[in-house]
Amino acid sequence: MEGFGSKFPPPPVRPWWHHLAWALPLVALAAGLGWWQGGKRQQVAAPKERPPAVKPMEKKPAPAVTVTNQPAPVIGNRVPVQPATNQWISQRGVRVYTNATDAARIGLTRIDEQRLPNLTTSFNPRPVSAGNGLELQVALDRRGFSPGSIDGMSGPQTQAAIAAFQQQQRLPISARLDAATRRALTLRAPVFAQYTVSTNDLARPVPLGKTWTEKSRQSILDYESLLELVAEKHHCSPRYLQKINPLLHWPGVRAGTGVKVPNTAGTGTMSGMGALIHIQLRAKTLRVYDSSTNLVAQFPCSIATRVENRPAGRLAVTAVAYPADYTFNPTRFPNSPEALAGSGSLNIPPGPNNPIGTAWFSLSQPGYGIHGSPDPEKIGRTTSLGCFRLANWNAERLLKLVRVGTIVLIE
Repeated sequence: MEGFGSKFPPPPVRPWWHHLAWALPLVALAAGLGWWQGGKRQQVAAPKERPPAVKPMEKKPAPAVTVTNQPAPVIGNRVPVQPATNQWISQRGVRVYTNATDAARIGLTRIDEQRLPNLTTSFNPRPVSAGNGLELQVALDRRGFSPGSIDGMSGPQTQAAIAAFQQQQRLPISARLDAATRRALTLRAPVFAQYTVSTNDLARPVPLGKTWTEKSRQSILDYESLLELVAEKHHCSPRYLQKINPLLHWPGVRAGTGVKVPNTAGTGTMSGMGALIHIQLRAKTLRVYDSSTNLVAQFPCSIATRVENRPAGRLAVTAVAYPADYTFNPTRFPNSPEALAGSGSLNIPPGPNNPIGTAWFSLSQPGYGIHGSPDPEKIGRTTSLGCFRLANWNAERLLKLVRVGTIVLIE
């Protein structure tokens, strides 16, 4: 029987229900899935339980309040806070706001009860200590060889003062503090002193006008702060004065407060009358010699910024003014508001913050002079318009050494 395949005879015919046997598991699976999905939908759709109703609280009348003069009681562990003050300061100079009880507990110091260390009433003369910049500067300053604004550091101006002192003492000039110079610079008074602030000191500081017009309307151009006043009075920088008085809060200083200051008024001050003022432009120094050509004093000075504005040669002092006022000329300050507005000259009143400081020495060359300065820390630079600037305290020393007619040699 070729042509009918390999299966012969054909398989027997099976009943129709036999073909449905393979579908029964699928029907059972579908039925189970349907039951599971139906139960889940019923669970999601189930209503949420409502929280039980809360009955409103009954309002009770407020208790009557009795007003008394008694302080409120302390609640729990709270401690009543005492009023704070600003009269306390830490050992590092940080102002602390607290009360007297806590200040005593942690060892704070009242600003007006500052203790001044290292101040002695008796002193045995001795040479300047090697490596002590403050002793060196104070000893030189007392003898009229100014190291500039005293700051405890031996810089170029201090070295120039050493060299001038060595020349006066006929010692080898090295600008260094050698053994011979130390012995010659004998200290005969303590390096520090105590200065007591007075009511007059507290009344002096005034704000300084910002423009020439504002300054011209003031009665005096005095110090702007007590710190500036005390520092200039003792020939030192304000920053150094703050350094040696770390517990002093300057805005809160009251009359009677003691301040530790360099003792520049000690013994060994300069003496003699000057016959010649010698200004050395390169060294930026002003020296005073007596009639026997002995060196009497030396001060740092500032000279003109522009070389063509620096006078040179042999001049003379023609006039002296103390205290000195200043005439503002708008042509010399072309960028000032007064010059731009076309205003005329203005008279600036005297005072330590006057542009020419506290003293003025006219020179025989018109328009030039030697004078003080409101910025002693800037002395020794090329910053002037043509005159020779000194610290106010050195300009006032020069008043005692020279007179009208004194020769001024500028080299």
